[in-house]
This record gives sequence, C-alpha cells and structure tokens, in this order.
Amino acid sequence: MIYYFIGIKGSGMASLAEIMFDLGYTVMGSDKPDHFFTEDGLIKKGIKILTFNKDNIKEGMIIVQGNAFNDEHEEVVRAHELGLTIYSYQEMIAKLTDNTKLIAISGCHGKTTTTTMMSKVFENIGINYLIGDGSGYASKDNEYFALEACEFKRHFLSYNPYYAVITNVELDHTDYYKDLDDVMDAFSEFANKARKSVISCGDDINTRKLKVNKPVLYYGLNENNDVVAKNITVKDEITTTDIYIKGKFYATLHFPFVGDHLLLNALAVISVCYLENIAVEEVKEQVTKIKHAKRRFIEEKFLDNILIDDYAHHPTEVKVTIEAARKKYPDKQIIALFKAHTKSRVKYFHKEFADALNLADKCYVLEIGEDRKEVGYEDVTHNDILKYTKNGEYIDLDSADKLLQYHNSVILFMSSKDIYVLANKYKELALKNSK
Repeated sequence: MIYYFIGIKGSGMASLAEIMFDLGYTVMGSDKPDHFFTEDGLIKKGIKILTFNKDNIKEGMIIVQGNAFNDEHEEVVRAHELGLTIYSYQEMIAKLTDNTKLIAISGCHGKTTTTTMMSKVFENIGINYLIGDGSGYASKDNEYFALEACEFKRHFLSYNPYYAVITNVELDHTDYYKDLDDVMDAFSEFANKARKSVISCGDDINTRKLKVNKPVLYYGLNENNDVVAKNITVKDEITTTDIYIKGKFYATLHFPFVGDHLLLNALAVISVCYLENIAVEEVKEQVTKIKHAKRRFIEEKFLDNILIDDYAHHPTEVKVTIEAARKKYPDKQIIALFKAHTKSRVKYFHKEFADALNLADKCYVLEIGEDRKEVGYEDVTHNDILKYTKNGEYIDLDSADKLLQYHNSVILFMSSKDIYVLANKYKELALKNSK
C-alpha cells in the first residue's frame, strides 16, 4: 500500500511523510520542482518526490492531501476519479496518534521551537515527534508523541491530546478567523480536549482568559505561575535559571540559548516533565543538549558579519527575534530583512510589522510571497509595511548589493518563505567583493 502525499514538501507534510516512513509505510509524494529546505530530510530517507502530474495517481494508493491544495488540484481530481481513500493532513495525524500520550503543542508563536525542545529532552525516554520544520521521527515502541498542532482553520481540533500545550494566543490567520474572540474560542475548545492536563503560558494575557474546564498548569517568568523561572543570568550564550514549581525549588538548569521567548518555550517542556515524573537529573542533562529548530534563529558567521535565518512571519515573532539579536549582540548594528507571506496578514498587521522592524537599526522589506491567490487583497503590497518604517527600504535579488555596506553587523533574514535565496545572493556578492 502506497501513501501518496500531495504537497509533500510542505513543512508539516514532510514531517508526517518521514514519520510514516519510519513506521514502515511505503511513502512517496509530489510538489513543485523548486527546492525547499524541508525536502532535505525526505531525500536523505530515500522518499520519492515527483513533480505535480495527474498521471502520478494510481489505483490502490491512499492519498494524504496537503492543506494548501483544494479539490480542484489535478492530482486530487484524479484521486476522486479513481475513488481513492483521501485523508487530510490532520486526519492522517489523528489516525497515527490516537493511541499515544500525545503532547499537542499549540500557540500562535513558538510551536516549532517547543516541539523541537520536547523531542530532545524526551530523547532517551522515547518519543515520536512531528515538527513543522520538516523534521519527523517515529518508532512503534515509543509511548509519547510530540506534535506541532496548528490553529489554522481549527485544524488542531482534529487531535485528541493527552497534554494540550498553549504557548500564547493572538489574532493571526486573518483570512480565516473573524477576530480575536474567534481565535480564543478555538483555543478554548482545543484546551478542553486534553485527556490529562493543559499546560499554558501564564504570562500571556489571552491564555489566562481561555474558558478551560480541565486542570491547567501555568508556566512563565511571573510569580503568579505554577512553574516559574527565577534568578535568570546569561553568560557565554548560556541562560542559567532556578526553576520553582508550585512554590518549591525544582532545579537549577542551564540552557544553550539566549532570549526570554526561548526560555518560556523551555518551561513548557519542563512542565510536561514534571507532570510525567521524569527524573530531574535526566531533565538537567537533556536541556543542555537543546538545539534550535530549522530556520529558527540559525546563526552563521560570514566574513565579518553574523547572519541569522529565522522563520518569523508574525509581528510578535519579528519583534522577539530582533530583541533576541539585540540582547545577544548589544554592540553590533542590527539589520533586519523581512518578507511577508500572505497579503491578508499584511493588511491586518502592516503597522505592527513596521513597529517591530523599527526596533532594528535598519530594515529592508521584500515583495509579499504568495502560495495562493487571496481574493479581496489585490491592492495589498509590501509598501503598506514600508511606509510606516523609520529607516526602511525595498530590496530584491537585483538590489542585494545594498547589504555590502554592512560590516561587523548582525543581518537578520526573516520570513516563512524563501528569503534564503536573497541571503545566498548576498553571500555570493560579498565573497566576490572581498577578493
């Protein structure tokens, strides 16, 4: 039996394909011919990737349909013609995770990073995981399953979590949600699906307002939480903090990162460990091994600059990414480049994007990237952000040489899309210029 993934390079789809491959299923799929970072893991496992074509679809296949593709897609049409079984991405995940201790990690920001941290801290205990950066792993022997659970179109309501983790709640996906109240309703419903407990960031105002009838363990930096980080110090890119749980000292932990937003994500992981009675010594050892998720504050020393690649695509994420860079490199100039993903998000958040970018010393904005045509947003452009920036400019591949003027600086490349193409162009020009 072949499981055929339509849109296999999608961040979640690639992870799911890898997991099913690890579990012994025969997996293949299709996507656009353009290279995307998620395909690297697929190629490494030898999973076949085709270019979209209706003739790829054969009798006997089971189809996993990516959420970015509607029923008019040529391969989906062909699958219906053949009467094949078709699962949505989230339906397939639900089928795989229903009999596990599912740790479903939700929130408008931090899902990928928190899931990555969870996979590392539970590594020796045994955990399957599906991460939205194209990473996935599974073994039939593992009891735990860490899953990045996305709120888009209420997809996370397909799952039956043992633990429902909520990192934060904000208005996003404005092409679907009517307003913040609509988002809050979705997260409340998700929380109440928890079979054991909800683990929620208590520093976030909106998570405190959710209507939850299940036990909740709040974590954060503020004293009114159940799990609290105190006495925080940062030295040599290591964050050290004392953890207190329900008023009692738990442990002094050393994390290999800088940034309060990352520490909050780590506290979500510590909260699960506490509820599952994981040995403190095991936790202390494993947190020192935490690594960044793909495209989450990935640093590269290049000539005399520091380049940082980050998936930031919401104003809050842009803000905390710039703040983290400033905190880690207080003596360097911060240059921010940003490429928005959807026009609907820019329409609602253009001023907020500009406010976040204004935290940098200089910012550049690219054209908006689009996977699908958004009806009603035709007049929205990158200029809606740019006009509110204090020191902003437009940039594209043809003008990448604008970046050659920066030395001993931090250059941030932020987008959920292919901004790394511009980064590569800059590096190519810089190397030529240095000879």
